[in-house]
Amino acid sequence: MSGRMRARACPERTCLGCRERSAKTELLRIVAIKGACAPDPRGTLPGRGAYVHPALVCLDQAERRRAFPRALRAPGALDTKALRQYVEQTTVADQATP
Repeated sequence: MSGRMRARACPERTCLGCRERSAKTELLRIVAIKGACAPDPRGTLPGRGAYVHPALVCLDQAERRRAFPRALRAPGALDTKALRQYVEQTTVADQATP
């Protein structure tokens, strides 16, 4: 061994809304559960996942482009009310903390 420490690679994912690549830790994982998009902040729910920045701008862009059903390979449209509510709550909480 040369004594050098190896830098760990940080996994990257693409946001469905803005299509930018970011670190996996900066994005919110989304899964389809019973015809609805469910937020998976811990990343442990089963099933196919998609990623989006936890911002309303990216969420709106992904909805406008109909990216959720395509990325999650779900037939038909998916309900995003719970996802929108989660993103709004986290956005307000982030703005409240100094």
